[in-house]
Amino acid sequence: MDIIADNKALLLRLKRPERVTSVIPKSQIVKEENGVSEVVVKWGLDEARVLKNLGLKDVPSPIEKHYEWPGMFKPFQHQITTASFLTLHKRAFCFNDPGTGKTSSVIWASDNLMNKKVIRRVLKVCPLSIMQSAWQGDLFKVAVHRTVGIAYGNRDKRKQVIENHDYEYVIINYDGIDIVHDEIKNNNFDLIVVDEANAYKNTQTKRWKLMQQLLKPETHLWMLTGTPASQSPMDAYGLAKLVSPDNVPRFIGAWKDKVMYKVSLFIWKPKPKANDLVFSALQPAIRFSKEECLDLPELLYTTREVELTPTQKKYYNLLKSQMAIVAAGEEITAVNAATALNKLLQLSGGAVYSDDKDTIQFDAKNRLAVLEEVIEETPHKVLVFVPFRHTIEIIRDHLSKKGLKVECIHGDVSAAKRTTIFKQFQETDKLDVLVIQPQSAAHGVTLTAANVIVWWGPVMSFETYAQANARIHRQGQKNKCLVVHLQGSEVERKFFNALQSKSKDHFSLMDLYKEELGL
Repeated sequence: MDIIADNKALLLRLKRPERVTSVIPKSQIVKEENGVSEVVVKWGLDEARVLKNLGLKDVPSPIEKHYEWPGMFKPFQHQITTASFLTLHKRAFCFNDPGTGKTSSVIWASDNLMNKKVIRRVLKVCPLSIMQSAWQGDLFKVAVHRTVGIAYGNRDKRKQVIENHDYEYVIINYDGIDIVHDEIKNNNFDLIVVDEANAYKNTQTKRWKLMQQLLKPETHLWMLTGTPASQSPMDAYGLAKLVSPDNVPRFIGAWKDKVMYKVSLFIWKPKPKANDLVFSALQPAIRFSKEECLDLPELLYTTREVELTPTQKKYYNLLKSQMAIVAAGEEITAVNAATALNKLLQLSGGAVYSDDKDTIQFDAKNRLAVLEEVIEETPHKVLVFVPFRHTIEIIRDHLSKKGLKVECIHGDVSAAKRTTIFKQFQETDKLDVLVIQPQSAAHGVTLTAANVIVWWGPVMSFETYAQANARIHRQGQKNKCLVVHLQGSEVERKFFNALQSKSKDHFSLMDLYKEELGL
């Protein structure tokens, strides 16, 4: 297949040209020789989609030659390939690894379809934590010429954004769909993009059923996740039923019989060919692993926004204004800049030391939920750096209850036990996650079995931050690395911005203190 006529046509060599000439207007045979015909076809999006549907391989999308790739950054080749693939498929999966820039690929692909008037409006469904930091932020960087609205808040606020057709892109969290389902259904979204699509793996949930009701025959649907069916072949069923329902049986029981076998009354295990069946069900799909994206930076950073709970917000504001609060009968004071900032950071993370050294816990369910999302998206092991000792047990207990194999490293863990834990993490499958107080493992330890670091909250030392990130980003690492910041308060945002400046000169506790407290 060649591109000819100044990028206006495709030249195909076919043994059965009538398959193409009978369905694509103005296509014509220009040469026949030895049973092979050369057919010229206009190189448009509709024609390329038809050729793809006919099963022709390596059909290029016009986006590869006819699109200017707007934005602040030049796309990597894997991003161009991903965007090209998406434009050719009305419904498809993107299974690119986290950190490979699939958000930008989706934006370019959808912008291209808008330019061609194939679609007019896009609904982006994603976790609450990345509505702004990932999707809105990337839209501002990649497609600044487009209009963006975030449908979040009470019903009236969401409704106002959805019904405002001046917004070409509307971003909403999973459970927000339930609040304004009818409005979404009635307001002409031509493309729905679902990020972290594993949230829709179960057909029995209300979330899944609401999504299915939004899909019309003409609706484009692109579903994104780096870890499809990571826990069980059964997880593939819900995803396939939305994107490619003909690829799976009508009823889930029949799918279970295909991919699982019964061991006992309550135990089922995957059949030997389950992976092949899952692969066939989750099509059409594209996937780039980090290992394949050789043109990516070696160490990537991303941010997840985590809304503070009402209780956290209340005491955060009190602490800022009074520098002394009373919570759960315990007095908490801040007597200097470092202590004040420390207390604000502790409160943001979910647990605070009182003046009597007792631990006062605040509801941190939002942050725990986002941490779960990151771990679920990650195909390899994960390090979670937690600056404050009293929060570590909360995280460990929560993740353990979710079935993850977790260990902790902090100041009270002996050197001998730390060595054992590090060895198990690095060399065996006995551990999935290490929850670490960074001061206890920021130097001299190689933990390249992980390629993702999650910062539960920021630390006050640039050196500690940089050294902790170097635990995975060092010799022996075979995968590209990702550092994830969880932030929900202004003081956390200021600290992470200072830490990412990569300069000790920018890290002034007193300046941060004065700025945060308005002094």
